[in-house]
Amino acid sequence: MSIPTTEYWLISAPGEKTPQNTFERLNQATKAGGDKLSENFKFNIPDLKVGTLDVLVALSDDLNKIDVYTESIVRKIAATLEDVLESSAKGNLNENLRIGGDTPPAVYLQKFHWLLAKYPLRQPLRAIADALSKDVTQVEEDLKGRLNAYNQLKGNLQQLERKSTGSLLTRNVADLVKKEDFVLGSEYLVTLTVVVPRNITDIWLKTYETLTDKVVPRSSRMVYEDQENQLWTVTLFRLVQDEFKMKCRENKFMVRDFQYNEEEIQAGKSELDSLIADKKKKYGPLVRWLKVNFGEAFTAWIHIKALRVFVESVLRYGLPVNFQAMLVKPTKKNTKRLKETLNQLYGHLDSTALSGQQLSTMDIPGLNLTSSDYYPYVFYKISLDMLEPSR
Repeated sequence: MSIPTTEYWLISAPGEKTPQNTFERLNQATKAGGDKLSENFKFNIPDLKVGTLDVLVALSDDLNKIDVYTESIVRKIAATLEDVLESSAKGNLNENLRIGGDTPPAVYLQKFHWLLAKYPLRQPLRAIADALSKDVTQVEEDLKGRLNAYNQLKGNLQQLERKSTGSLLTRNVADLVKKEDFVLGSEYLVTLTVVVPRNITDIWLKTYETLTDKVVPRSSRMVYEDQENQLWTVTLFRLVQDEFKMKCRENKFMVRDFQYNEEEIQAGKSELDSLIADKKKKYGPLVRWLKVNFGEAFTAWIHIKALRVFVESVLRYGLPVNFQAMLVKPTKKNTKRLKETLNQLYGHLDSTALSGQQLSTMDIPGLNLTSSDYYPYVFYKISLDMLEPSR
């Protein structure tokens, strides 16, 4: 069984003589037999204020929800950045995902340190959790506003671009015709533009003069064609144009609703140019905002993970606080052996986790876990593949 190279396991185990002994024991166990099962890092969580048991149990429930929510925002920002960069290459996206401007997420995770200035240790755990949640909520609100404005602009631009590149049934006729293709300024005559399927062009040429009375003979000219259709002009008297349009529909010819007007044509081109310029103007600031706030949201997410580890470790291992949090990066194809090794190391902490007992029948206050993700030790999985859906 192989796992993504972007996957990490954030675990904790009780301190032995010292927390350092716990970390060293993990390193020794995962190097057994000369086959390195994982790359391990200390995950340093400072001495936070514990509070009461009731507070810890309630906070455990809330942190689970905040964790899921924050991860979804982190991934949404990354997906938005990929969309705005208009590149599906993961490498290109990953180059733009940085913490604090230049630190890749994996490096930040491996060298995690608590932001003391932003989340002071003297604060209660609940206050820290609320501050983290507030920070992420603000990022989400800002993202919605910026994204809605950009998507509206992008949608308007795409709509105009489709009109200049799509099928003759929807394309902007003004891009395909010239002034000399039309009879202009006549009180009695009008020039229509008609889309004719290529496979019935001969029928058009044989019949257009007789679809109604008062069609100017030999007035039809082809002005453009694509793989499926041709665009023809035809001149007739204004008073029969409604009847002519109806006869065209009956014969599978489509009259486009178009009147040649130089001012309107120029206004349409100006609108497209304006939208293109507006998009370019907004592109840079939006990309910068997404980069900065990916870092902000990711930082908050990992702090929430740290809070969860702290709370669950105290709930499981008791007081005084004595545990070591560790970041484990499984070596490819060694997942099963690594889990077996961890169970050998820490199985004595909770025998029910190894006995196959279904957690649905167990009442474990504060531990929001199912039988599929409950281990004798505190365990959280972190995937740094930002294009992977949040769990």
